[in-house]
Amino acid sequence: MTATMLSGKDLAAAIRTETATRAAALAEAGTPVTLAVVVATADESSAWYVRSIAKAAEKVGITCDIVRLGADATPDAIRATLAGLSADDAVHGIILQTPLPAGAALEDLAGAIAFGKDVDGANPLSLGRLAAGLPAFAPATAEAVVTILDHYGIELTGRHVAVVGRSTVVGKPVAHLLLDRHATVTICHSRTKDLAAITSTADVIVAAVGRAGLITAEHIAPGAVVIDVGTNPTPDGGLAGDVDPESATPTAGALTPVPGGVGPVTTALLLSHTVQAATSPNT
Repeated sequence: MTATMLSGKDLAAAIRTETATRAAALAEAGTPVTLAVVVATADESSAWYVRSIAKAAEKVGITCDIVRLGADATPDAIRATLAGLSADDAVHGIILQTPLPAGAALEDLAGAIAFGKDVDGANPLSLGRLAAGLPAFAPATAEAVVTILDHYGIELTGRHVAVVGRSTVVGKPVAHLLLDRHATVTICHSRTKDLAAITSTADVIVAAVGRAGLITAEHIAPGAVVIDVGTNPTPDGGLAGDVDPESATPTAGALTPVPGGVGPVTTALLLSHTVQAATSPNT
């Protein structure tokens, strides 16, 4: 058995095409779409990601304003900036880029992002509404997981999904999204005993713990679908997923590549969310 590669590139391209059409219609109607990205870090990998968002936004007709506060920005300065952008009618989506300066916590600051402009689901209000089954923007990475599964026609109803990772960015929100799709979800994490004993019973594994190569053949049931959310930097400047592809490929039925899997879909969904926010400000 050799795993089918679930590329996200064609799916991301389709999402971008639809987003560009909707953005053009809004601009023609007098509402040019604007996304603001607040950056308070000198981290190079973060800078690369922000540049990629800006480039992708430009291609679909969305203005991307990068608000650089510097790596020494105080929590008060970041909060005030987010509040100001939230009150600006010309701004439709807001992202607070991580990492943040020492003493600044995303969970404390993201509450300053207006709910209707919280296109990456960072505000705790968004996560709470998601858990309650109410309309909200899900974190784009979490939504990308389910979007890829849907795109490839992978059934979720009644299936056992093991989510490895419990962050508020991926693990917890993707679990809620999967529950909404009638999957039976097990959340695993760094203190889970005998991880392989749990994941090897799953029909689908979502690996989102941030440890390169953690998931190997022993963690995977023959034919299981594996969604690799990991983006771990390698010494040569590349990216490695949370799944060891050499070990996993002979056992898994399907696997997302890193890069080229979840990442492109995540960026495309961020832009789609921004257009949605411009269309329906109250989400």
